[in-house]
Amino acid sequence: MIVDPRPAALPEHAPATRRSELDSIRVLVVVGLVFFHSALVFAADDDFYVRNAETTGATFVLSALGVVWAMPMLFLIAGFGAWHSLRRRGPAGFATERLLRLGVPLVFGTLALAPLPQWLRLRAGPGYHESYLAFLPRFFDVRLDLAEYPFVLQGEHFETGHLWFMLLLLTFALMLAPVVRWFPAAGTRRIAGRLVAVAGHRGAALLPAVPVSLLSALAGLEEEYAGWSRWAYLLFFCYGFVFAGDDGFRAAMRRDAPLAALAGLALPLAGFPLFLLAGGDPFTDLTPQAIIARAMYGAAGWLLLVAILGLLDRRTPTPTPTQTPTPSHPTGASASISAPPRASTHPTGARRKVYAYLAAAVLPLYVLHQPIVVVVAYGVVRLDAPIAVKYPLIVALSLVLTVAAYDLLVRRTRVTRFLFGMRDGH
Repeated sequence: MIVDPRPAALPEHAPATRRSELDSIRVLVVVGLVFFHSALVFAADDDFYVRNAETTGATFVLSALGVVWAMPMLFLIAGFGAWHSLRRRGPAGFATERLLRLGVPLVFGTLALAPLPQWLRLRAGPGYHESYLAFLPRFFDVRLDLAEYPFVLQGEHFETGHLWFMLLLLTFALMLAPVVRWFPAAGTRRIAGRLVAVAGHRGAALLPAVPVSLLSALAGLEEEYAGWSRWAYLLFFCYGFVFAGDDGFRAAMRRDAPLAALAGLALPLAGFPLFLLAGGDPFTDLTPQAIIARAMYGAAGWLLLVAILGLLDRRTPTPTPTQTPTPSHPTGASASISAPPRASTHPTGARRKVYAYLAAAVLPLYVLHQPIVVVVAYGVVRLDAPIAVKYPLIVALSLVLTVAAYDLLVRRTRVTRFLFGMRDGH
């Protein structure tokens, strides 16, 4: 069994070059969440914290374009990063780093930010005049419910809100560390060998869609976690971890990306009408229409990840022999995928400064964005204006205030950087 803190269960590979597109995707998803949560203010079929008097079904279409792939992509990239982080730090160091980079902002965000949207939800209703300070004890009135693991703290008003992503990611990381420490190295080598053999066949990169599809169909989907089962996210995270060390699978994703794109776009077009026709609760019902719709949804999620990563990777130029790998991202949330030497795609000059600024800001921006969207929406919905005016106003104000809060209140002091999961100097 593996007992060395630097686990032999993780095979050695040639140094990987930096895949800057992974950080770019993370930034895109987090910024996109501002657009997504702003749209929920106008959703006819959603229970967002603040709702506009006038609603529209168009928000379903807007959200559907993103929920299929966005959050699964973040978990997949986190799995990539976990593989590289474990190789550098070992299981104990990896667990400690995850507790600092995810656990600290999770606790801080739950205490300082999560109550505000819930209070504004109540304030938006008629006849509620309780002050925020008076509401706080009721928010933190919790009970233990192990059946909801890892969301074991439950209460009438308590929630982690959008921080569910960080709680799941931290849970998965802490589950992974002991497995890596004690998993036999010989078993790891056998799995790696089989992956290499399978990856050589055309269509191999599409096969992981099958478990995701089955899990989604049979276990159901959870609307409160961006339309995916919490255990489907574990599957995406594990895929990222396993495939990060497999050069052949990265090549398979590049090869199979066009096919994945076609199938990944076709399945939602065919599956979303089934969601609408299923009746009842298509996220959990076991009717044939609901099961088929969820199966198609699950498969589409993985196929779109393959398409996005594979097509972006195809644009990577051939490296020069003098190139050296770039260190992993300071937050440890993303990292390059080990592969045959390929060029770094980092921008240069002014673009490089903007890139570095945003890449370091991803986690704090994620923590900050939803409370700010809710506060802005709480004021904007009271305006006498159409949705076409209110929606872009909420988006614009929320983006400006979120970036301003990060720049002025988070990144400038050591204490606030620590509370938001940042390393010193970033």
